[in-house]
Formats: sequence, C-alpha cells, structure tokens
Amino acid sequence: MSSPVNEKVSEASGNVETPASTSPHHLITSSPHHLITSSPLHPKAVWLFSARTDLTVFLGSALLSFFALWIGARAGVLYSDTPDWAWIPAVLLIDVAHVYSTGFRVYFDREELRRRPWLYSMVPVVGFIIGVALYSEGELVFWRALAYVAVFHFVRQQYGWVALYRARAGERDRASWWIDSIAIYAATIYPLIYWHTHLPRQFWWFLKKDFTAIPEMVDTVAEPIYWLALAVYAGNSIYRAIRLKAINPGKDIVVATTALCWYTGIVAFNSDYAFTVTNVIIHGVPYLALIYWYGRSQLTRAGGRGPYRLFAHGPALFLFLLWALAYVEEMFWDRGVWQDRDWFFGESWEVESLKFILVPLLAVPQIAHYVLDGFVWRRRSNPDFTLVASEEKGSGQWSVVGDR
Repeated sequence: MSSPVNEKVSEASGNVETPASTSPHHLITSSPHHLITSSPLHPKAVWLFSARTDLTVFLGSALLSFFALWIGARAGVLYSDTPDWAWIPAVLLIDVAHVYSTGFRVYFDREELRRRPWLYSMVPVVGFIIGVALYSEGELVFWRALAYVAVFHFVRQQYGWVALYRARAGERDRASWWIDSIAIYAATIYPLIYWHTHLPRQFWWFLKKDFTAIPEMVDTVAEPIYWLALAVYAGNSIYRAIRLKAINPGKDIVVATTALCWYTGIVAFNSDYAFTVTNVIIHGVPYLALIYWYGRSQLTRAGGRGPYRLFAHGPALFLFLLWALAYVEEMFWDRGVWQDRDWFFGESWEVESLKFILVPLLAVPQIAHYVLDGFVWRRRSNPDFTLVASEEKGSGQWSVVGDR
C-alpha cells in the first residue's frame, strides 16, 4: 500500500475563510470571476472537471471496487489474500503508479523545481535519513510509522475532495462545513477505529502488527457517532436540495462511496482481498485523473512545449511511464525484500544485511508523495495559479480555470 498543519483557506473566491484543512486537493480553487455557484442556472458548478469525468473517477472507481468484490466471490478469494491477478491491477498499476504521478507535478517540471529547490531536494533526503533511523530501531518501528503516515494521507485525501466540491459549489456556511467535515472524517476514521479495536485482523496495511490495538470501548463510543454523522449529512443534503435548490452530487458521491468502500473493506469483510480492492482503487484513480487533468492544463498553457507534451495524445503515454516506474520499484521490493513473486519480477536477491538501507530507500517515493502532496496543491503556497481545468465543449482545448 502506498496510498499536512491546520490553517484557514479561502474556498472559491479567495476571500471566504473556512476552518482548516491541509489536504492537497481542497486548495485547488478558482478565481472569483470564474466562480459559478450551484444554482439551477449553472448546473455544471458542482463538478470538479466535468460531469462525465467526475462520475467516472469517483462513482466509477467505487463501482469497480464492488465489481472486484463480486469477481472475488465468484473466484473464491473474497475471504483470502489478494491473488496476483488482482494485486497487479489494484496495487501495482493503481496504488504504486499514483505515487509516481506526483513526479509529473514536481520533478518533471523545471519551472516548479526552480520555484522551491530546497523543498523538493530535501524531502527525499530527509525522508531517507529518518527512514534509516526508524529501521535501525526495528523493522516493525519503521513500518508502523510509515503505516500511520499513509493512513493520515488516505484520510485527508477524502476530506480534500469534499472541501474542493464545497469550494466549486460556493458553499460557505459554517454549519454545513461542520456537517460535511464530520461526515467524511467519520466515514474514514470509524472503520479504522473498528480495525484497531478488533486486532488481529486477517489483513494489515503494510505487514502484520503494524497497527497498535486500542480498547474496544472506543468502538462502542464511536459507532453511534458514525451512523449519526452520516444520517445528518444525508438529511442536510436532502434539505439543501429541496429547500435551497442547491445540489452537489459530486460531493455526495465522494461521501457515500467513501463510507461504503471503507466500511465494506474494513468492517464488513475480514480479508486482504476485500480491503485491497475497496481501498486502493477509490484512492488512486481520482488522483491519477487529477494529475492527468493538470498535465493537460499545463500543456495548453505552455503552448504544447515542455515535459507536458506527453499528455498531448491522451493518457496512454502518461500511464505507460507510471506503470514502468511502478514495475521497477516493485521489482526491487520483491527481489530484495518480499521475495514472493519471482515469476513476475525475477529471482530473489540475498541482501539481508543491506535491508536497513534498501527498505528506507525504496520507501522514499512514498514518503515524498505523502509530504509533497501537502505543498504542491495549496493555494496559499501556489498563489499564481489555480488547478482545476475544463475542456471547452467541442473545442478540444484545455485550460486552467482562473488565472495563472
């Protein structure tokens, strides 16, 4: 599995403050003169990219997760470890690949690298040093620390999508912010609480015992809060749709699919396969779409020049490069550490004495992804551009919404 500080941020107009978030996504906002509020006159306001794209990457990825559960049931692996035929598309081609997609936002962009050279050069170095220090204290210490950083990243990303949909729809009232925030956090955190109070499970984040058990009483207290938070969210959405004529189906889809997938994969089932297909697909697919959309936007801005030329003819080359990088990384992981897929990655290496270096080194792309994701999408630290793009109907032209 792969798989930031509190601050007030301007939502859609740049001058409306809402309570804090450091998610990489909710700070992707449009400038005031491009803002379209959610009203019957502007039905597209509630989509981040477009209705078709949003439905594909958010609802479609969730449906794909449940389709994978159905396939698992038919194949007899629903309550088993993830077989290779499912591990390759879910983990290798989605989860690991999406980690490397951050590179297109940072390391393949010379202009961006020149903007913050110290940040982009020191994060991998410091991450590696900390990784070595943790691994020297024990393998479990390293993996437990990385697991909790990953969990934080996964949780915050879902909140980020909700906050971004609020910004795009011009939702500014504090009461609905609390309702939305509590709901999305409940949708992700309660299943994690259940997991921690019912250890050991038949699955884990990275490896066995990487989570620490907590008293079962915590689950007893958290469960009614979970159901109440989701019920209040549903009631508020219905009220806003009927009384205020303010619909935000994209946000509702994110909350609903997050709740369904996280509950199903962690609470309802107790298997590595069920957890994998319900967790990584809805996390990785939308992020890949985000990077691709950003790349297309930058391609237009740069006049078809620069590193974003690879986005000129669709996502094929983009995905191919990500999958190649993902394969190479996992080859090193398998040959040097896991040693369980020699049919796919080749013969194992006897490098036990080098693991204290190899493991932290191979984890650097994940660490950099987790950390840099908290910087590269912030409006406050990227004041000269906004990110969400749109394709003009019939023109085939892609542009950044707002001014760069």
